[in-house]
Amino acid sequence: MDLLKTQIGRLRVLAFVEGVSFLVLLFVTMPLKYAFEMPLPNKIFGLIHGLLFVLYVYTVFQITFEQKWKFKIMSLALLASIIPFGTFWADKKLFKPIQDTFNE
Repeated sequence: MDLLKTQIGRLRVLAFVEGVSFLVLLFVTMPLKYAFEMPLPNKIFGLIHGLLFVLYVYTVFQITFEQKWKFKIMSLALLASIIPFGTFWADKKLFKPIQDTFNE
């Protein structure tokens, strides 16, 4: 898979997985926890999401310093990680165009 061969490609995959974990946490495990008093799925997915979030933030900082991204790009990428559906937006509007410039 060509996507995993570059830093930005790996960030795109990570952004997708982190975004999915955020949505599962928000729309599946939170209702289970509060409406049905089932906290275990929330704890499990909360841990997974937390690890993915930290890895995403670390990766954004790493790529920012190595590729000399502008502060605006870094800030938008980080902000996207705390907004539902944000990492999907970041992939489409920030990461894919950057990757496309390297592929040309």
